[in-house]
Amino acid sequence: MRCTEKKNNTGGSFTAAIHHSPILPIILQIKGKESTMAFIYNEPSRTFGEYLLVPGYSGKDCIPANVSLRTPLVKFKKGEEPAISINIPMVSAIMQAVSNDTMAIALAREGGISFLYGSQSIESQAQMVRNVKSYKAGFVKSDSNLRPDSTLADVLDLHDATGHSTVAITDDGTGNGILLGIVTDKDYRVSRMELSTPVSEFMTPLNKLVYAKDDISLKEANDIIWEHKINSLPLVDKEGRLKYFVFRKDYSNHKANPLESIDSHKRYIVGAGINTRDYAERVPALVEAGVDCLCIDSSEGYTEWQKITIQWIREHYGDSVKVGAGNVVDAEGFRFLAESGADFVKVGIGGGSICITREQKGIGRGQATAMLDVAKARDEYYKETGIYVPICSDGGIVHDYHITLALAMGADFVMLGRYFSRFDESPTQKIRINGNYYKEYWGEGSNRARNWQRYDMGGASKLSFEEGVDAYVPYAGSLKDNVGATLSKVRSTMCNCGVLSIPELQKNAKLTVVSATSIVEGGSHDVILKNSMPAGNRL
Repeated sequence: MRCTEKKNNTGGSFTAAIHHSPILPIILQIKGKESTMAFIYNEPSRTFGEYLLVPGYSGKDCIPANVSLRTPLVKFKKGEEPAISINIPMVSAIMQAVSNDTMAIALAREGGISFLYGSQSIESQAQMVRNVKSYKAGFVKSDSNLRPDSTLADVLDLHDATGHSTVAITDDGTGNGILLGIVTDKDYRVSRMELSTPVSEFMTPLNKLVYAKDDISLKEANDIIWEHKINSLPLVDKEGRLKYFVFRKDYSNHKANPLESIDSHKRYIVGAGINTRDYAERVPALVEAGVDCLCIDSSEGYTEWQKITIQWIREHYGDSVKVGAGNVVDAEGFRFLAESGADFVKVGIGGGSICITREQKGIGRGQATAMLDVAKARDEYYKETGIYVPICSDGGIVHDYHITLALAMGADFVMLGRYFSRFDESPTQKIRINGNYYKEYWGEGSNRARNWQRYDMGGASKLSFEEGVDAYVPYAGSLKDNVGATLSKVRSTMCNCGVLSIPELQKNAKLTVVSATSIVEGGSHDVILKNSMPAGNRL
């Protein structure tokens, strides 16, 4: 067994037999010669569910309204401001079932950022970037459209799939066809109409609609809405083609989103995933489309392929194009990517709800342990170089409080897949099963996605075996409502810890490992929940 020399994080060297880290070397004597076997960590690999935060002193000013969740997205030098920051520490995963342009707009509106999935053609991904960057706040592209020969049954099916009560009726059934009318839930009564009734018989036709040209301002559109006491205003071009809707409710929503993630031109910011195969063609197209930040999408980032990709970007664009890298689970992996020039580093292997990498390949690390190790390395790198490289916790989030734990353990932001896949804004269909609604959710390593580039090790251009599953998740409603509830919990917990910002949380948080018994104790126990009881009469 050959012993190779490695460099440690302090610049010194060690052999596999003498490892200056919390690793136990096992030394055997084979045929009179000293040899080594695998490193074994002294501590077990732990998950977020094995930790709790211990409350700290909370002053009278420590209230949720005073908590700032602003956090850096990309690296910066000491004393300088990062080129890109986000106002909430949440980004959506680089997945087909999660991050498209609709998700990107909705999340940027709340203060986060989406990384558009890269397992699609370069042209379609670049178009998604353009859709986000050209999106006019308050001007909504119609994604609920039918033709006049569609039926009431089609309207109801579309409503079930999208949750939208306003349906545009166009000549070709698309969101850019010639507008002929609109159907809302006020135009039909299911109990009094046949499902086969054509839309043309009950829609509100164009000659009875209030509409406007697409070159008006948002203020002018809202003035028309208020003047005519209508809920939506369709905007058409000079040929009569539908361009946008302006909704009454969106006026209030826009005023209620002071944390929007926008660039210097007041456009929503958006990220995009890339791979280590076609970056020379994909990156220029994404940059031309206006992407704000890239991220190498890979199940394992401690590879020369990622270094080569980052170097190519630096050679062609310098530091003007921001690119994150990953994923890693230890200090060595972080150091490698930081020194390769990554603008942020993603942490986590095998912890996602649809990921079976650990089952298939036996690699990975508990997300909490990985975060603590990498965060320590990040802080050491900052002390040595004066460059702060943000780290992203990717995977392992089951409950909302796990987000706060990840931040306390050193994460600057978290990447979420399952969480966002449940919402109206995710690109998958809403399905009704046994009276309950679900949304489809599948991993990039599943046969359905077949994103072989994410698991590429320089071999054949194919997915040799699955590292993800195809599944359902319970439908949860709108992104805005759910993100708001989640962040309320995060802010409240931070106040319990006596802190008002993420850096304060990382510095002052106190964490304790919990036993299996105390995990049980933490939930409801020794009672019979009312909603689990059969219906009966009160005494």
